[in-house]
Amino acid sequence: MTWFSALTFALWAFVLLVAYFGRSRRFAVFVGVLLGMYSLSAVALAPWFARLQPVVAALHVTVYLNALALVRPRMRPLLYRLLVSWPAAFFLAGTLLALPWALASAVGFSPWAPWIPYLLGAIGLVQSLTTKREVIDLAIGEWHDAAQPIPHARGDAREERPLRMVQISDPHLGPFMSVERLRRIAQRAVEAEPDLVLLTGDFLTMESQSDPELLIRALEPLRTMPGRVFACHGNHDHEAPDLVAHALAQNGIMLLVDDAHEVETEGQRVQIVGIDFVWRERDVHLARVCARHPRKPGMTRIVLLHDPGAFRHLPEGEADLVLAGHTHGGQVGLLSLGLSWTFLRLFGITIPDHGFWARGKDRMWVHRGTGHYGFPLRLGVPAEESVLRVHRAGTTAFSR
Repeated sequence: MTWFSALTFALWAFVLLVAYFGRSRRFAVFVGVLLGMYSLSAVALAPWFARLQPVVAALHVTVYLNALALVRPRMRPLLYRLLVSWPAAFFLAGTLLALPWALASAVGFSPWAPWIPYLLGAIGLVQSLTTKREVIDLAIGEWHDAAQPIPHARGDAREERPLRMVQISDPHLGPFMSVERLRRIAQRAVEAEPDLVLLTGDFLTMESQSDPELLIRALEPLRTMPGRVFACHGNHDHEAPDLVAHALAQNGIMLLVDDAHEVETEGQRVQIVGIDFVWRERDVHLARVCARHPRKPGMTRIVLLHDPGAFRHLPEGEADLVLAGHTHGGQVGLLSLGLSWTFLRLFGITIPDHGFWARGKDRMWVHRGTGHYGFPLRLGVPAEESVLRVHRAGTTAFSR
């Protein structure tokens, strides 16, 4: 056993023990499996990076240090993120992406270009710290019935004023989404002068649940839009529902939990329905909420539904437009190259993971996410920071 292998086993065992006794058995299992896969891959690849051994060893240690810090999770200062969180995310992601190379090395082959996964990891690190700002035109109405992604609208000079909205989804306040970064995103949302700002859940990570003031400060710019900012729950919001509810209320944001609200915007009235996140019997849950809050004649009906997988359970005709998130756009994929493929589709997962979708008369926009969580980095799927301009059929010229 080489010194690198011995170091790896010792670090893995130490983190596992601290996770078990310092936090919980469940967390220890999670850390044990994730770091176990990482450790085996790192040991298999180590001989191929002998010339960079000091650098590799330093990055290797940050992975275990970062996992150790999650035993007592909290938001860390910028210096810690620069020296530990971000290098750890880069090296963990690169090593996990390098699993095919590691397997080839383990059975005696000489893998070609084992540096490629780490180059991708470096690209992902940059993409995880930035957002793509764009203006997106969406068409709603009875002009297209295909249950697949549909083309965007291209407005002309004769069209009526579109409904302007900013959606913020899955900010996941944490190592890659600091309070300051989310404040800037919220401030730009205000400066875009939309009719509505709509938040579709998953505000926190395990790190940001430790301090109730963090989310309050991050969303503070939205206070300047009273009565025009609405939110629904995501799945992670059920981990700290009181904290989320308090932060939203402090900033004048109306949290709709299986509830509806009507608002007057420039040129039209809008009915907003916020659906809570549930794991089971989604069809029954959605039908119950829609029956409790029926459509209002002459109003545009916007449904906030964190999980796009629940779109198919929504009773037909109940939404002019559904706004969803949850998938982070697939998080790993080829969208940056202009292709629609994502990591989710590799495994045959049919959940809509990004973009514009239709089912009969109903439409859904799946936000790529403002932040991310789970896999250490984004890669090829840029975070979204967009203004949505919603046009009704008959007022717009369309293009394919």
